[in-house]
Amino acid sequence: RLNAAQRFGAISSSCGLCGKTSMEAIRQSFPAIGSRSARLAVETLLSLPGKLREAQGDFSRTGGLHAAGIFNMNGELKIAREDIGRHNAVDKAIGRALLEGWLPLNSHILLVSGRASFEIMQKALAAGIPVVAAVSAPSSLAVEFARATNQTLIGFLRPPSFNLYTHIERVLLS
Repeated sequence: RLNAAQRFGAISSSCGLCGKTSMEAIRQSFPAIGSRSARLAVETLLSLPGKLREAQGDFSRTGGLHAAGIFNMNGELKIAREDIGRHNAVDKAIGRALLEGWLPLNSHILLVSGRASFEIMQKALAAGIPVVAAVSAPSSLAVEFARATNQTLIGFLRPPSFNLYTHIERVLLS
């Protein structure tokens, strides 16, 4: 197991790929999302960016920060964190959930204010989060990873529209 964690070179919290020598080496040993029971109404989904934006006090003042929000399936914001880096904002939000004793977050949604990268999907999986939404694009590796780990991935969440990339059964469209 230690060899699987081995890296070559410097890394940061935003780089799950850095220092890895093969695609297999980037896969951590977190189990795929097991339950498909988490369901999210489309109206609730469309309300999330506005709720996260309201919680972004520092962004309102500076215009220069990313945010990550953890919501329950009813759209209630449980945790919002900001940082200059979207990966750090995700780390802060999931870290708060860990400190609160809420993990696994198997009936929650992670919303990020930027792109959905592979690393963000992997962090969500580690926390047990079945649904990840981003206001911008996902990477192709994020889509591939979400498909393989039974995570619902939503991109370009900009009401009144969004793109569903994987495991669309979790979003109630009617």
